[in-house]
Amino acid sequence: MTPLQRYIVEEIAADHADGLLTRREALRRLGLLGVGTTTAATLLAGCSNDGRPADQVPSTSGSAAPTPPGMSTAVPATTVTFSGPDGRELQGAWAAAARPRGTVLVIHENKGLTDHIRSVAGRFAGAGYSALAVDLLSEAGGTATFTDPAAATAALSKIPQDQLVADLRAGIDELERRAPGKKIGATGFCFGGGLVWLLLTSGTPKLAAATPFYGPFPDDGDLSGSKAAVLAVYAALDARIDASRPGAEAALHRADLPFEVFVAPDADHAFFNDTGPRYNPTAANEAWRRVVDWYAAWLG
Repeated sequence: MTPLQRYIVEEIAADHADGLLTRREALRRLGLLGVGTTTAATLLAGCSNDGRPADQVPSTSGSAAPTPPGMSTAVPATTVTFSGPDGRELQGAWAAAARPRGTVLVIHENKGLTDHIRSVAGRFAGAGYSALAVDLLSEAGGTATFTDPAAATAALSKIPQDQLVADLRAGIDELERRAPGKKIGATGFCFGGGLVWLLLTSGTPKLAAATPFYGPFPDDGDLSGSKAAVLAVYAALDARIDASRPGAEAALHRADLPFEVFVAPDADHAFFNDTGPRYNPTAANEAWRRVVDWYAAWLG
């Protein structure tokens, strides 16, 4: 099991522990990932809310959330196709800024290229950064072909990490083609945050900046091949992902990269996703402000 596969398995177990998935649904999703029934049952039984009382698990149900950050100036994203590795065609969502200051590669969560991720690309364009979100399920026909989000997650988990990185590098090349001469950043969420770290540790010198949101840092990750200035975003209640933060910080220090770490208080994993149950508008707005400021400093 790869680190990203392990991450997805642990996320399902954590969602069950936090009451976001029934036991039956969690077992179904783990089964789609190839986890045997006995192993899955043991995993769920051993899971807890990381020692948190139930009333500390964030929830936005029953409350009216304010406008998500950046939505008031968002640019509609359009569906595009472009050349990927080995002659494969990749799909994506493209949002062009009127006067781009830089560009951003947006990397989706483990549900694929959803409307939420399309909206994030549009928000970046509204802030002055043309953005491209690559559909990492392109080879399977694209995210839109999956009627079951859990099946999309299972399909993503089976894609080799080298292919994921290669497809994202093709997205960077496409950004260079669409906005020549502009510096490039990368922002990813959850699974996509882990892929931002993978891009950086695999040696992607074309990235001038990166803002991974609560993504797992690779074991023994080496950032010496990167030149990116990194704003790493975490959530105070997300103990599972926060456990990898010391490794990320140590690697950033060793590589002598400019970086900052923002830990959103009173927020949990996936707090930026305004379509999800852990959405935290206060944390999301503060994180967005910091990300836009970071790109203003390092992309232009």
